[in-house]
Amino acid sequence: MDLLALADFNLVARHGGFGRAARATGRPKATLSRRVTELEASLSLRLFERGARHLKLTEEGRALYERTAALLTEVDETAAAIVSGAETPRGRLRISAPLLLSQTAMGKIAAGFALKHPEVRLEITTEDRAVDMIEEGYDLVIRVNPDPDETLVGRAFLRDRLVVVARPDLSRPPGDLPAPAVVRGTGSPEIWNVMTLKGSARITIEPVLSLSSLIMVRDAVRAGVGAARLPISLVSHDLAGGTLQHWGDVEGSEVALWALYPSRRLLSARVSAFLDYLKQAFPNGTPDELAAYIGK
Repeated sequence: MDLLALADFNLVARHGGFGRAARATGRPKATLSRRVTELEASLSLRLFERGARHLKLTEEGRALYERTAALLTEVDETAAAIVSGAETPRGRLRISAPLLLSQTAMGKIAAGFALKHPEVRLEITTEDRAVDMIEEGYDLVIRVNPDPDETLVGRAFLRDRLVVVARPDLSRPPGDLPAPAVVRGTGSPEIWNVMTLKGSARITIEPVLSLSSLIMVRDAVRAGVGAARLPISLVSHDLAGGTLQHWGDVEGSEVALWALYPSRRLLSARVSAFLDYLKQAFPNGTPDELAAYIGK
């Protein structure tokens, strides 16, 4: 495949037409048209639907553009870095982050990173599902306790754990009597196994509220509806201030937040810069450091 023709195809696709691409880049319109035609002939594919006034990518053209645009950008950035003698992070950086981290800390993280690296255009989307980084065009994903994936590499940058908390005026019932509980989603276990200063304990629960967000669960616990299992980073300020009390640490609840990227890609300057920023924000990766970002 002719890389120059591929680059010209990406120019036309990005600008939405031969004329617009020519005006934006100073390249002759006829040259761009010829290069794209030659690329279509070499691939035996039609990449654009050509109308009288409009140019539209075909399904095959869109797939080619989505797969090659990021790669060509990386080539351009690498060449620019070699010429300048330094790798200055620049260009678009797409990140997928989980809901709770996005709601509590990613706004501050993104703002701090943007101020430090103004030439990077940071885009963060929030989703808990397992995204396909290559297909969906992400440079980095942040996930909680991700399953092993040989196509991804990365590092754990934060650790947290679950604790059972309740308002001080809600006493833990004696024996096996159930405690009113606020749970996330459905299918919560009827018994919570916790570790206290006195050793292992079992807490029987009776769900009174089922909510889809841990922020909602925390707010309901603050209102005194019942006890709940929550990340300690989310309630550390409440525990320190005495507005919530600690019933125990949930056994086996340690979680790790990982920053992952495709193993087959060279690590770009902008991804390296974001990983370094996470390390600076959370040097020890402790729940207390995350709690400082969350605030009260």
